[in-house]
Amino acid sequence: MSLTLGNLVLGSKCHVMGILNVTPDSFYDGGLHFDLADTQKRVDAMVKEGVEIIDIGGESTRPGSKPVTIDEELDRVIPAIKYIAKNYDIPISIDTQKSEVAKKAVEAGAHIVNDVGGLRNDNMISVVSEMNVPVIMMHMQGTPENMQKNPQYGDVVEDIKNWLEERINAAEMAGIKRSDIIVDPGIGFGKNLKHNLELLGRLNEFKGMAGGLLLGASRKSFIAMMSGNEEGDRLPGSLSAAIMGVTSGVDILRVHDVKETLSAVNTIYSL
Repeated sequence: MSLTLGNLVLGSKCHVMGILNVTPDSFYDGGLHFDLADTQKRVDAMVKEGVEIIDIGGESTRPGSKPVTIDEELDRVIPAIKYIAKNYDIPISIDTQKSEVAKKAVEAGAHIVNDVGGLRNDNMISVVSEMNVPVIMMHMQGTPENMQKNPQYGDVVEDIKNWLEERINAAEMAGIKRSDIIVDPGIGFGKNLKHNLELLGRLNEFKGMAGGLLLGASRKSFIAMMSGNEEGDRLPGSLSAAIMGVTSGVDILRVHDVKETLSAVNTIYSL
């Protein structure tokens, strides 16, 4: 049975999820859409470009970032969710590690919970089960504050698959169906350049673990490292990673550049 996200059904093709960071400090677009008017303009622009899912985050998870309060995160994300729900028929994902934020977001119109903590918070597992919504379960070694301090793995793919399987089993015990879970190997979250490249090259090994597979590599620092120019334009490398995702069978690409990514995806499908 295919996983349904709002009006979208996974399985037939790769879908593009647009990132909407309503934060002052996200690594790429922090502060650009912090004001509600700017948020609305960005939503309108992504819709015009053809975005298929919008992922809203009110707390930066860049390396070294610190958490914000529940109330502050809610004040950032709820107006954006309500605006999208009122004006567009597009699946909305709430990017949060806080169960209280997840619950309020779903009540406001979000269809999906995107937890970079991998449902390690027992309250989050309970909320997702209670709200009966699909969940994106991401792997992260450590926390955003310390995740890039010398991450270590044996076989990075097998280690992450084992971790995800443990978290999926915990979710199933709480009443969440495996088919309602989308796994995300968490590129850039507690991984060095070698780990990230290994994950990109072996994405197909994560297929079939749950209801879907998501890739979030857009504009991350390892892309600049690959080009040898850390201050350079990360769009070409981001599109290369997206193409690798499509050819590996990824169901969702989480990206900053909607128009360009959709063009690349559609080109692949037209070949």
